[in-house]
Amino acid sequence: MSTSRTVTGHRSSSVTVGTAGAGFYRLGGELHRRLKEMRAENGLLTVFCAHTSASLCVQENADPTVLRDLADALKRMAPEDARYRHSSEGPDDMPAHIKTLVTATSISLPVRDGDLALGIWQEVYLIEHRAGSHKRRLELDFVGSLKG
Repeated sequence: MSTSRTVTGHRSSSVTVGTAGAGFYRLGGELHRRLKEMRAENGLLTVFCAHTSASLCVQENADPTVLRDLADALKRMAPEDARYRHSSEGPDDMPAHIKTLVTATSISLPVRDGDLALGIWQEVYLIEHRAGSHKRRLELDFVGSLKG
């Protein structure tokens, strides 16, 4: 009789995502690669965005007009032409901080059989709130059972 042993553990990783200006950047493929490297099987992946002018979300991946409408809604919520006290980093900086405040810098995602257990129309996105290109650092932590 063979017995299988479940190993429980923790794995962490850092990811740098290059952005080319404001918008939604898919993370699912990169997260899938990192889960494979971590030998993750079942558990919870936490993703933390280490910035104050970019954020994370889980949102629809099928109809691109959803993301355009969300971007427009965020622009209406925090317009660049409003009067802000903090303006030393350009007109898009304070609105970016507000957009980050109302979204999320950390998300927890279930992992099943080594992959994200997302809904059929869901994707994980980094939301860049600044106009220019940036390098965004994400911290990944997986806790759960590990393969082999």
